[in-house]
Amino acid sequence: MFKNGENVEVININMNQNKKKIKFFVSLVLILIFFTTGLFTVGPEEVGVILRFGKYARTVESGLHFKIPFGVESITKVPVERQLKEEFGFRTRKVGIRTKYSSGNFKSESLMLTGDLNAAEVQWIVQYRINDPYKYLFKVRNTYQTFRDISEAVMREVVGDRTIDEVLTIGRQEISAVVLERMQILCDKYDTGIKVDQVVLQDVTPPEKVKKSFNKVNEAQQEKEKMINQALSEYNKVIPRAEGEALKVIEEAKGYKTQRVNNAQGDASRFNALYKEYVKAKEVTKQRIYIETMEKVFQKVDRKIISDDKTSGVLPLLNLGKEAKK
Repeated sequence: MFKNGENVEVININMNQNKKKIKFFVSLVLILIFFTTGLFTVGPEEVGVILRFGKYARTVESGLHFKIPFGVESITKVPVERQLKEEFGFRTRKVGIRTKYSSGNFKSESLMLTGDLNAAEVQWIVQYRINDPYKYLFKVRNTYQTFRDISEAVMREVVGDRTIDEVLTIGRQEISAVVLERMQILCDKYDTGIKVDQVVLQDVTPPEKVKKSFNKVNEAQQEKEKMINQALSEYNKVIPRAEGEALKVIEEAKGYKTQRVNNAQGDASRFNALYKEYVKAKEVTKQRIYIETMEKVFQKVDRKIISDDKTSGVLPLLNLGKEAKK
């Protein structure tokens, strides 16, 4: 049997060993908590905004970092390199080969009044980036909802300045550009830290109740444009041809005029030259002119009979009876 002193000593040794184990276990737990709450990683498209007791402390880039654990410092990750997207008037439920959209009613966002007091349902997408995480987190309360309100207000303002035809057809590209510019001005003014990249009008249609009437109007306008294009096509076929023929006639007339003038001038010069020669030797010139004229005349006569005015008895030799039968 052990004595009382020995029992006390054994108990004290066991208690000391248990205390060492407890301290070791507590230290191990504290070390694990220290590293698990102190170490963190930031993704390649993100930055980490660190708060110390709820106040902004610093911003860290992507990679492995350390913060003061036990809730002293907290981190908020902001995707500054990722392009974000907001949808208005519709919601995409599933993206794929066949994109599926939510069946919810979003007409409160899409239904708008145009400048000529017509209604239109406008669906659009805004693509943006966060270029200043500090402003995005701390300068505006609920930046996300503020950004959506800015987009909707600007779109309603721009659509309200245009006619229904501009909104539905020719003015869509211009509307997107104006909305982007005005949204960026407001985002900078409110210090949202957002850079608007693109505004895309996804779909613009008349309300469902008047869609059939709008379709009929559009069909009539298209038929009108078709008829105008056909008329212009015929015009382009006929008018240039007529203008070409008119120019041809004018040029032919000019050529004929030039020819007649030149011929007349040539004849006049020839007559003057003949007259000069005639004055010098009237009989010779007269005889030459007569001979040249007769030469031209005889070339056009098929049968020629030459006789002298002193010749007699020629008539029976001409065989005129046979010619008369012909």
